[in-house]
Amino acid sequence: MTAKHVLITGGASGIGLGMAQGFAQAGYRVTLSDINANALNAAVEQLTSAYDVTVKGIKLDVTDSAQIASAPDRVDAPVDILINNAGIQFVSALESFPEDKWRLIIDILLTGPAMLTKAFLPQMYQQNFGRIINVGSIHSLVASPYKSAYVAAKHGLLGFSKTIALESAEHDVTINTLCPSYVKTPLVENQIISQAQNHQISEEEVINTIMLKPMPKKAFIALSELADTALFLSSPSAKNITAQAIAIDGGWTAH
Repeated sequence: MTAKHVLITGGASGIGLGMAQGFAQAGYRVTLSDINANALNAAVEQLTSAYDVTVKGIKLDVTDSAQIASAPDRVDAPVDILINNAGIQFVSALESFPEDKWRLIIDILLTGPAMLTKAFLPQMYQQNFGRIINVGSIHSLVASPYKSAYVAAKHGLLGFSKTIALESAEHDVTINTLCPSYVKTPLVENQIISQAQNHQISEEEVINTIMLKPMPKKAFIALSELADTALFLSSPSAKNITAQAIAIDGGWTAH
């Protein structure tokens, strides 16, 4: 295994923690970052007790330029794989969408990954190895109402990734975007509540008629599916897979 150290943002819960479990189980050194120090400490303790690997945590606000710039110096080993996962969601019609919330979503979901990639690329170039995996969404590929900021940011990740893939092509560095449909995480649980309020339907109807309806397989995506895909993209076998949007969508985009 060429790559040994993975840094996962938003790693204290949800998709980030699921990714961390997969990489730890595969024997990787894992560093988690999160804005929530208590959740971060709990996640590090959980992984350390479950797997015989080194697990560290760094508190990181992906909207803070100074914290991003210092991140390469705050980890205790060179980072081989950067997984940009930190995220939030807010559901509202545009006419009632708070501007500060709109800007914050773009900052966390698009500007944060761009600036973290900027911070870690020189080290990856120096060691001539790097894997950057952006956790996008089915909403990197399609749109849904009431999610204008989220959809704009996730679409933006694809264009960003393609650009960096071209810039980094002379090195053994790749950048790809995972595009899962709904994964049952706390973020999605909150979306179910918000969607029910916006559409004035029950939460069960949100699941069946909005979330799972476009998916021929009619099932939420498992965290292990994302982790296993990320592990493959991190392997030497994936050295020529770059600039790609990897859809894990139960057939959604086949329509």
